Amino acid sequence: MSQNNVRTAQRGTTEAPWVRWTLTGIALVFMFLFLVLPLAAVFTEALRKGWDAYWEALKEPDAWAAIRLTLITAAVAVPLNLAFGIAAAWAIAKYEFKGKSFLTTLIDLPFSVSPVVAGLIYVLVFGAQGWLGPWLMAHDIKIVFAVPGIILATLFVTFPFIARELIPLMQSQGNDEEQAAIVLGATGWQTFWRVTLPNIKWGLIYGVILCNARAMGEFGAVSVVSGHIRGQTNTMPLHIEVLYNEYQSVAAFAVASLLALLALVTLVIKSVVEWRHERELKASAELPPENPNARPAPAPVATAA
Repeated sequence: MSQNNVRTAQRGTTEAPWVRWTLTGIALVFMFLFLVLPLAAVFTEALRKGWDAYWEALKEPDAWAAIRLTLITAAVAVPLNLAFGIAAAWAIAKYEFKGKSFLTTLIDLPFSVSPVVAGLIYVLVFGAQGWLGPWLMAHDIKIVFAVPGIILATLFVTFPFIARELIPLMQSQGNDEEQAAIVLGATGWQTFWRVTLPNIKWGLIYGVILCNARAMGEFGAVSVVSGHIRGQTNTMPLHIEVLYNEYQSVAAFAVASLLALLALVTLVIKSVVEWRHERELKASAELPPENPNARPAPAPVATAA
């Protein structure tokens, strides 16, 4: 390899330095204008009247109710999506069956349907004038304009995230290790806990993080099914909208800053997961290859004293 080719390979690109610096500068300016600056504006507006006004806005009963409902919704939706995502990914990646492509299409459905349309579907099914509305009213069961409807809407918009993280990962890994474990006498649960789960743990954690972030920040579908009842069915995004429409900008930005902090914590956890995953891959790549012809060392022979 010539000297010029070596320099090109080390640089990783053939463009002139000014092109790389220009593209990098454009990317940094874009991030500053559309990410850093709006985020800084949220915290600046939230603290515009001082810490006392900030804490008063967060301690307000309706704000606490919105925060509590947001956390409850995420706490219910994420574990359910976790169970569904693992089951769906396992079925699609490990088995061949009729309707496999249809199941994959259904998993992708929330990506192509507007969240507002998804919320409207639940209103048409469970609302007072919906298909099941009269039966639900007769049995005093409330779905729409209540917490169950909010959880159902959140489930709909978030259930692809975990499954879509796991399906390509499990397909690339194949099922050789699972088959070997079963041949050696492992049960189905033992195979899952000791073989499958360790292999997919990083993708699983990554999918859970994305699912949780979407569950806490969902607006469209939840807005349709919630009824906007203050202190009862308003999540944090809905409560922010109500406060802003009432010209309570400091309170609105205070709650928005808390939601932004949750998003930043999610981003930090995501970065840590990616870093640990890359470090684990690097450590496994640096391991010496196994020698199939190597024979195990003979066991030491005990000698009489």
